[in-house]
Amino acid sequence: MMRAAYAGLAVVGLTDHDTFDGLGEAMAAGPRFGVKVLPGLEVSCQLGDHEIHLLGYGCRRDDANLLAELELLRNSRTGRLLRMVEALRAAGIGITLEDVRTAASGASTIGRPHVADAMIARGYVADRDEAFRDWLNEGRPGFVRRYSCDLTRAVDLVHGAGGAAVLAHPWARGADAVLTPDTIAALTHEHQLEGIEVDHPDHTPEQRSLLFDLGGRLGLIRTGSSDYHGSGKKDHELGCETTRETAYRELCTRIQMRGGLLWRSAV
Repeated sequence: MMRAAYAGLAVVGLTDHDTFDGLGEAMAAGPRFGVKVLPGLEVSCQLGDHEIHLLGYGCRRDDANLLAELELLRNSRTGRLLRMVEALRAAGIGITLEDVRTAASGASTIGRPHVADAMIARGYVADRDEAFRDWLNEGRPGFVRRYSCDLTRAVDLVHGAGGAAVLAHPWARGADAVLTPDTIAALTHEHQLEGIEVDHPDHTPEQRSLLFDLGGRLGLIRTGSSDYHGSGKKDHELGCETTRETAYRELCTRIQMRGGLLWRSAV
């Protein structure tokens, strides 16, 4: 939150993967630095053969159905880690599960970025980009598929918890192959999807323009995101992409309409 204040941000959305961890601390710290925290999470989803990420802003953190799904997702990560480590060791990368846990520093949600950090610590790669490109992305020696929530079910779970559902980086990393304009339209009309991320570091200028126009035609909230993950992720600096104030206010309105939690009421 201090870094957000230094970056000149008035509001930050905290949306970690498959967990609400960190929200309490962030929302307690935010007022000390004059930063509002919009609570949320990022749900790992599946559509066809692609992993899709769905943001849930303002979800109630005591919703039993959503919590049960998040536990399934986190458990699937744990089982995947061992298989990833075994696959990497077979390919000559001599890290251990304990190395990965050390790199995660006690985080409740441990994933590929922490495997990458363990590889960096052992000197096998220079940074996360190299780790993912050569070892951890789909089709590389250390990639292992895991359970992900069906995308339409995830949208419904977010709504059931009072949150607003926004597609994260919908056309990044090849996801445009399955998240076509027709698919996004169907999610909007049939499941009341609220928004799409338009301004994201992994979107090209052409993709941003097309997504902005698509969102306008569908009545979707068009948000931005730096997708900041801390020092380990390059070219995603805190505040490098932002959301327009009008879009943020509309997002808050949708959350209130669904009975979700905003920064005023979530602590």
